[in-house]
Amino acid sequence: MLMLPDIRVRQRDYLLEISRALTQELDLDTLLKRILNVSIEMLAGQAGLIVLRSAGGQWHTRVAEGISPAFIDDLTPLLKSIPDHEDPENFEIPEVNRILSQLAHAATLGLMSGVWLPMVTQNQVLGVIFIFRGYPGVFSLNDRNVLSSFANQAAIAVRNAQLYMTAVRNKQHLDTVLDSAADGILILGPNQVIERCNPAFSRMISLPVEEIQGKPHDEVLIFEKLTHDVKLEDALAGGWPLTEHAQLYVEGDLKRRDSSSLPVGITYAPLLTQEGKLNNIIASVRDITRFRQAEEMKSTFISVISHELKTPVALIKGYVCTLLREDAKWDSKFVKESLTIIEEESDRLNQLIENLLDATRLQAGGVTLKKADISLAAVAERLATRFQTQTKNHTIRVDFPKDFPLVFADESRLEQVISNLISNSIKYSENGEILISGEARKDMVIVSVSDQGQGIAPQDMPYIFDRFYRSSDAMRTKKGAGLGLYLAKSIVESHNGRIWIDNEHKKGARICFSLPIGNDE
Repeated sequence: MLMLPDIRVRQRDYLLEISRALTQELDLDTLLKRILNVSIEMLAGQAGLIVLRSAGGQWHTRVAEGISPAFIDDLTPLLKSIPDHEDPENFEIPEVNRILSQLAHAATLGLMSGVWLPMVTQNQVLGVIFIFRGYPGVFSLNDRNVLSSFANQAAIAVRNAQLYMTAVRNKQHLDTVLDSAADGILILGPNQVIERCNPAFSRMISLPVEEIQGKPHDEVLIFEKLTHDVKLEDALAGGWPLTEHAQLYVEGDLKRRDSSSLPVGITYAPLLTQEGKLNNIIASVRDITRFRQAEEMKSTFISVISHELKTPVALIKGYVCTLLREDAKWDSKFVKESLTIIEEESDRLNQLIENLLDATRLQAGGVTLKKADISLAAVAERLATRFQTQTKNHTIRVDFPKDFPLVFADESRLEQVISNLISNSIKYSENGEILISGEARKDMVIVSVSDQGQGIAPQDMPYIFDRFYRSSDAMRTKKGAGLGLYLAKSIVESHNGRIWIDNEHKKGARICFSLPIGNDE
């Protein structure tokens, strides 16, 4: 019986051991270290390194053993000379061997000879194994054959590890996208079972993720009513999807755990296999509450504006026609009262038109501010005096410290802000005190207008500064187009300020706005 030399036996054992090990290791860095250590031991080397090629064709040293950083720095530019041959037979050329040999002999580590072989799988060169010995002599043909067999196996393991890491990164990326998405996202299997859902959808329907995943789609997405197209189950029964780009849109009111409903728009997108069979369905669920509200506000605005425009026009026309009657003679008192009403209604109509124009200009960014150093305390005093003549049920008081600083702002626009806030307080409080106060801080001033009315309902607070927004109570009992607070917010923000509702105010409403001190230009 022919006995193999000890080194051949060890080499064979190494190959068997590494073959088993490589099939189990998926961490790329750990795998490369094992490949390098076994390669060095098999060939009785003293040092070595492995370089890998990136998708862009660049070469990088990924793991080294017994190699100084200086040696790697010298080697790195030489890696560019490695030919970009996919065919392993054309990969190993004398020029590269010559460069490697020169580098090894020039190194200060005592590395005298080296061997290198590419790691090739599926006709693609993934990387190169370098092994060095610290004594003169060349690597034998058997050494190269052993390393070649091992390198091929190592290449398969490296490819598997790279594919695994790519899959892990893709999953992490998908998890990040799903977890950070504002819209609800569901991944359904071909049987419409929910395989994955993101936190946004969980919050939408007030159900924990674990109570959603693994359940049939129609047990989780229960509609109180549908307003657009058919349900997913009905579409699938009708033959959807015909192509991979065929999206399905469903809109309706989704039932939540607390028995409330949520208006949603759901877009279903199919993922098909290469054979054209349904593999997954991606459902994107969007909360369309604000869109619904916007549509309702649009309808309400048209109705309100129509009324607000028609009323003063009708009054003006009515009084003018009355005064122009040839068959009647009016005394001077009636004429004066009629002309006063005509003037007031004309002013009201003009103010409404100006507010609409301002809203349009502010939205388009077409308002130019005429800034100068102004006294907000003086503006507040002037407005308090003016509005006090318009109400007998309120006392308007101003409270500013004597040393209240000047602000660099557009006086007419800030006068508009404070006027709107005072007007709102008069409109929404039957009586009591209206207080205009100021507070100076290190880098800003704060102005607030408070009243002693019923205050702002909690459900209205998130939308109170929206354009055309009016509470349901206000629409029934008060005149207006829902522009005052929107204009106030837009003007304050154009001055780099902020406006808000003071939730700590005990009685009535208190609206505050802040402005920076000094010239911010």
